[in-house]
Amino acid sequence: MAEMEAETGDPDFWTNSVKSEKVMSELKAVRNRLETWTEIKQDMDAIVEIYEATLADGDSSLENDIRSLLEKTVKRFNEAVLFELMTDEADNTGAYLTIHAGSGGTEACDWANMLLRMYVRWAERKKYVPEIVDILESEGGIKSVTLQITGSYVYGHLKVESGVHRLVRISPFDANARRHTSFASVLALPIIDDEIEVTVRPEDIRIDTYRSGGAGGQKVNKTDSAVRITHLSTGIVVTCQNERSQHKNREVAMSVLKSRLYERYRAEKDQENQKYHGDKKEIAWGSQIRSYVFQPYTMVKDHRTKFSTGNIQAVMDGNIDPFIDAYLHFKWKGGTVTADDDTEI
Repeated sequence: MAEMEAETGDPDFWTNSVKSEKVMSELKAVRNRLETWTEIKQDMDAIVEIYEATLADGDSSLENDIRSLLEKTVKRFNEAVLFELMTDEADNTGAYLTIHAGSGGTEACDWANMLLRMYVRWAERKKYVPEIVDILESEGGIKSVTLQITGSYVYGHLKVESGVHRLVRISPFDANARRHTSFASVLALPIIDDEIEVTVRPEDIRIDTYRSGGAGGQKVNKTDSAVRITHLSTGIVVTCQNERSQHKNREVAMSVLKSRLYERYRAEKDQENQKYHGDKKEIAWGSQIRSYVFQPYTMVKDHRTKFSTGNIQAVMDGNIDPFIDAYLHFKWKGGTVTADDDTEI
């Protein structure tokens, strides 16, 4: 923090508005973290002082107040610890979240749509800003969708969600009311800023424009505003058709491409492809990271941490923080993912 404060004293610092705003934002974030820990210590010292005073006086009338203060302080402590676990280079950035429906037609597309709603609700609960960048709709749901979620530490949270998500329920599309299993994949990518270098040369890409389309091929834009960028050497293809200008779509598509290249290069460097974009697991049985069971009972279970809850409605309404918290602590403690016998669900 001392280095950042010294930098703001340079007369030339304020001439670069983009850099100065970024440094000031980082400085504010560091100050907030330090202030949080200072306040937590002060609160704990105050609680101990009150407790010892009441204990000495033999007065139990403040017991409920002390318990309430302690619960609030412990909750704040746990939240502060969580941010300390997010130490990767891109953890403090926003994120692109892509959802792909697995095989299964309408069932899988409906499940992808349910996951989209879940993540949008989660973002709104966290006061983040979700926006659909690209979507391929289908009858009964969506085949694929990419969300841009802006805010601090979005990627640090959502990187936990990358993987295959499995749904078990009585199908609303089955006249015989049979139980169906559906799959969808989720991939979180960081929104790359100027501090994270990813070079894309003009000769490395091909840019195509086309008309945005709605469900069933319905045209929603009469001009070629949608953009498709193909990275020639890797074969990565990204699209953006959020019904704004071609220039803006091109800008967003390039940002998504840089994010995907960042993950790819990071995977190659770390030789841990299963954690990043190199993970090519089939969107099907045996590769899921989490199961959501609606019938014959209700349960959401993460197969990596074994954390589970029976309140499936709360999860589908965006309350996925307990799963995120459990996984971050799990990895911090050196946990490794093992095979999970989930035949019962």
